[in-house]
Amino acid sequence: MTVTAIAAFMAGGAFLSTGTASAATTLVSNSCTGSVTGQMGDLVAIDGASVKSLVTDGANNAGTLAIGSWAGDSIAKNHSIPVGQVPNAAGGEATGAAIGKAVRTALANSGTWGLGLDWNKTLNSVESTVAKGCGLTLLAGNYVAPSTPAQPGAGGTGTQQGGTGTTPGGASGNLSNLNPGTAGGTGGSAPMRDYSGIPTATAGTAVAPGVRYPANGTLPGDAAAPQAGVGDQSGQGADIRDAGNAQSLASNSTPNDVQLPMLIAVIVLAGVTAGLVRTWVLRRAG
Repeated sequence: MTVTAIAAFMAGGAFLSTGTASAATTLVSNSCTGSVTGQMGDLVAIDGASVKSLVTDGANNAGTLAIGSWAGDSIAKNHSIPVGQVPNAAGGEATGAAIGKAVRTALANSGTWGLGLDWNKTLNSVESTVAKGCGLTLLAGNYVAPSTPAQPGAGGTGTQQGGTGTTPGGASGNLSNLNPGTAGGTGGSAPMRDYSGIPTATAGTAVAPGVRYPANGTLPGDAAAPQAGVGDQSGQGADIRDAGNAQSLASNSTPNDVQLPMLIAVIVLAGVTAGLVRTWVLRRAG
């Protein structure tokens, strides 16, 4: 039973391993910049030797007593550092940030003695230096652009409620040649628009300014037009023109002048007073 179980386990493992397909790897051996062409879904990897100088500079500039040459030699021994994957499209990219992060991971896993006293600071410097100096464009060599279906009517023919290239009236042909309002005939062009109803200015009908405004008359707003008197009852000055035919009922007067209505009232009041006095005297005498 033990031998049978082991055999079954090995057979099952073999079956599972054959059923799993692994993606191919496209290796960029001499640079970490430019473009690389692969198949959709392929992994993209760079050779550590292509970033050796960047790693060396990053380690030396970290300020952690790191030995840049040791770090550069260590990364150069890794000949396949995964940095991205060819997309299922015409193209994509492996950014400098992604490449810098991948190099950082590979350098940390190398166990080199050249990272100095502060490994994290050294790795940060290396990652930043690689990110600034690298960047790949990924192209899919087996990408096929989807075809665009033909649009109805794009070539001059189409379908209109009854079949291809036909009209409801039964006539066939190029639908773009049909005139509006026809039952199925073809004319090749649309009728011209009728603009006869739009009002337009006709030459010779305009009245000259000399006819509308005679030479001996006054133009609207002319300074020679009658003006309101200075200091009229409304308090308006002479520069304000009268509107219409309104006229003032009385001229301006001083407050001490005695007007005719006041004189008449005084005379009437005196007469009435005299009559009352006479009546009162006669009654007293009787």
